[in-house]
Amino acid sequence: MYFEDFKVGDRFQSTGVTFTESEIIRFALQYDPQPFHIDAEAAAKSQFKGLIASGFQTLALVFRMYIQDGMLKQGMGSPGMDELRWLLPVRPGDTLHMETEVLEITASRTKTDRGYVRIQCNMINQRSQKVMKVQVTQIIRRKQGDWMLSLEVEFINS
Repeated sequence: MYFEDFKVGDRFQSTGVTFTESEIIRFALQYDPQPFHIDAEAAAKSQFKGLIASGFQTLALVFRMYIQDGMLKQGMGSPGMDELRWLLPVRPGDTLHMETEVLEITASRTKTDRGYVRIQCNMINQRSQKVMKVQVTQIIRRKQGDWMLSLEVEFINS
């Protein structure tokens, strides 16, 4: 999707992804090796009463889903995220999907080949519970058009 394809209020829903125990442990061993992410016995004795996925793994899944579902096909990076909240633990066997809403679109004032799209993203489990929420601003490429013409004119006049 190009910048011009987004409209405030647009809503999208991704396909689901199921977390397995082995994937949770593998991710955590590399990036977030806390006992309740890597050791089922230790996790059972923790405040979570069982193994849970790292919140960072859940966050990484958001971006994978954006790309898989084509929302970021024209993505040019991100200046950051706001309001990241992990609301409920994600456990082995949980299937998450992403529900997003476009909150704001802003054309760049200085770079005519791009715009900014602010999106509310909610990760929902198979029980319709929101497990994570985050607002993300993405830089999205604009369609070739008037801005290309202005670049060509600028180049010729240089």
